[in-house]
Amino acid sequence: MRDMTLGRTIISILVGLVFLTGCSVSEPAEKPKSTDPVPAAVTTVQPASDSETLNAAGTVRLRRETSLGFTTGGKVASVRYEEGDRVKRGAILAALDNSTVAADLSAARAERDRAEAEFDRIEKLFKDGWVTKSRLEQADATARAARARIEATEFASRTSYIRAPSNGIVLSRNIDAGQIVTAGMTALILGEIDKGFVLRVPMPDSDAARISVGMPAKVMLSAVSKTPLDAVVSEKDGRADERTGTFEVSFSLPASERLRSGQLGMVEVQVSRETAATFAIPANAIFGVRTDEGLVFVVDAKNRVKQRNVQIGKLTDKSLEILAGLKEGEVIVTRGVEKLRDGDLIKPIRTAQ
Repeated sequence: MRDMTLGRTIISILVGLVFLTGCSVSEPAEKPKSTDPVPAAVTTVQPASDSETLNAAGTVRLRRETSLGFTTGGKVASVRYEEGDRVKRGAILAALDNSTVAADLSAARAERDRAEAEFDRIEKLFKDGWVTKSRLEQADATARAARARIEATEFASRTSYIRAPSNGIVLSRNIDAGQIVTAGMTALILGEIDKGFVLRVPMPDSDAARISVGMPAKVMLSAVSKTPLDAVVSEKDGRADERTGTFEVSFSLPASERLRSGQLGMVEVQVSRETAATFAIPANAIFGVRTDEGLVFVVDAKNRVKQRNVQIGKLTDKSLEILAGLKEGEVIVTRGVEKLRDGDLIKPIRTAQ
């Protein structure tokens, strides 16, 4: 009986200890949320301008690059200039071996003399009634054919040379002495210096359609100048390239001794805005981007942020078009959006527009 009483007493003491211990142990209190405002860069929403800048890369070329060749085939006797050489108008660039042409010309002249003498003889006989009119006409035709062969051979003799049509630079040389060439084969390509240099830029149809001849532009050529060059749209292709589907637009460049065909450059040209954008905001102000939509943080009068869904348009290298969802004069967060949550208090830091 005493043992049972002692056991109950021990159990009661243990239960009391457990109860007391449980009452003294509690979950740690949740750390109170900081009420300090979060620094964030902000800007005021303003209407987008009516124009935008198109940027594209291109290659410097002489405005006129002419392919030159022989009008008759033959053996190349000499090529007098190398690629990169400057030539003057009328200079002989290459020549064919005209020994065969000279022989042909001598033979043609001999045939002409014989045919004309035969015609004179037949004409006298016709006047005396010894030959028919058809025989006279046949002799006349033979004489005229001989004279035509003289003209053709003389033409071949004159065109056995390739002469520079203008002052220029030899851009390409495709022949060497001793080579057999055919009529019409491109032997040399001459860039005409008098016509100046242009930047040729391939553009998609949507951009090319917004550009017209005479528009001003800025061209950056690091090999020529550290500052942009003033350029003007001089030409635009009437049809697209069959391989790429792009239209080539040419921008005339100011004269410079440092310009070379083949240099790479960038062009900037101001065109009318393609879409009916309402506003333009910094691209890093947007988050949670989906198809044609995104989120921004709008700042209220008490400097608290509120998420808002906006409809987005075209992204440029400087801004993002906003088609709907914002009003002029509203303040939005432009940097630090990744640190914010809906309803947070911020410390606005104004940035340049």
